[in-house]
Amino acid sequence: MRDLSKIVKAYDIRGVVPDELDDETAGAIGAAFAYFTKAPKIVIAHDMRESSGPLAAAFAEGAASQGTDVVMAGLASTDMIYFAAGRLDMPGVMLTASHNPAKYNGIKLCLAGAKPVGQDTGLAEIRALVENGVPAHVGARGAITTHELVDDYAVFLRQLVDLTNIRPLKVVVDAGNGMGGYTVPHVLKDLPLDIVPMYFELDGNFPNHEANPIDPKNLVDLQAKVLETRADIGLAFDGDADRCFVVDERGEIVSPSVITALVAVRELKKSPGSAIIHNLITSKAVAEIVREHGGVPVRSRVGHSFIKATMGETNAVFGGEHSGHFYFRDFWRADSGMLAGLHVLAALGETATGTTLSQLLAEYSRYVASGEINSTVDDQAAASAKVRAAYEKADGVEIDDLDGMTVTAKTWWFNLRPSNTEPLLRLNVEADDQPTLERVRDEVLALIRG
Repeated sequence: MRDLSKIVKAYDIRGVVPDELDDETAGAIGAAFAYFTKAPKIVIAHDMRESSGPLAAAFAEGAASQGTDVVMAGLASTDMIYFAAGRLDMPGVMLTASHNPAKYNGIKLCLAGAKPVGQDTGLAEIRALVENGVPAHVGARGAITTHELVDDYAVFLRQLVDLTNIRPLKVVVDAGNGMGGYTVPHVLKDLPLDIVPMYFELDGNFPNHEANPIDPKNLVDLQAKVLETRADIGLAFDGDADRCFVVDERGEIVSPSVITALVAVRELKKSPGSAIIHNLITSKAVAEIVREHGGVPVRSRVGHSFIKATMGETNAVFGGEHSGHFYFRDFWRADSGMLAGLHVLAALGETATGTTLSQLLAEYSRYVASGEINSTVDDQAAASAKVRAAYEKADGVEIDDLDGMTVTAKTWWFNLRPSNTEPLLRLNVEADDQPTLERVRDEVLALIRG
């Protein structure tokens, strides 16, 4: 019996190639996915890693063996497979390990309409099918055809965000040798944008830096290039280009919370009074700004499955996370870094000549934040309990347990969450000013680290 315990995660499948994930395993997962969905047709795409094409082909063969027709979309970003699953109304499969190192690969799955597949929505069943053996199909094999999606995807995004009348901008884009190097030229062509490309060559070995823009060290090259070229803005995408980070004209990294607030305001103009989802680690400014613009802020746990579920329950028009994931009702409630980037470009391009990105975003940035600080601990529960005991009886302090522990006072708040995969506690602190931030951060870290 196969054992997929090492590679089946909460939201996707990911492992080292070929030790943990090989063509044979991908084929078995393909057969299981086809059997599970009972869909007459599925669409498959892959990123630029050397192993991705062969794994995609093996997955397709497994699905076809169950009588399911397969559309091979070729190279794509992850949000492009969400587009395909939504536009074509069929389950989608993306072969990618996102920002993980070159030795990894993975499989992201969604149902028709880009509905997520996680542990509670099919991944556990698919794993069980693979481990116990997928029942043999009686009947003809499915057909495998090809259909490129990038041009249709580009047209669709440009219909959602109109950039045709913006003022000229100089834009540095760091694709990190990932799929942004493939999608950006299609999406941003024929616009009044002077694109300065960085690391557009598709290379799953990531020769320049990790394709993980949430880590500030991977934005250093972009920051330098923005200053060197006197660009108006810098954009950075992760390996599968479903996340987007922004650098302003000063070379300063823009918090994803600020981008969440900016896009929320733009979407509320189109859909007044709508709900806006924000996870509990985004700045409290997001909820304030949403209310000021007539929207309804809705707080969510961290993670795309929670965001998408809450969007469905509330019919929210938009959702944002601190990790650079941005979700759109008009995009089947799926996340798209490219779509978020287009909103930022449109917002800047619609301002008067001479207006800088930092000036535009000043009203959306109200507090100071620590970013995520990880601490290795022997006992997550014991360390968390120590922090709780220190704050639960303090005057003017509230504690809630929506996702980890959030401790809130008048001029600061922090969230402490255990990692699901490592012996870590993740701390995020926000405060009205830097001295308060440093005091609270140091107090909590002293409790955690002893």
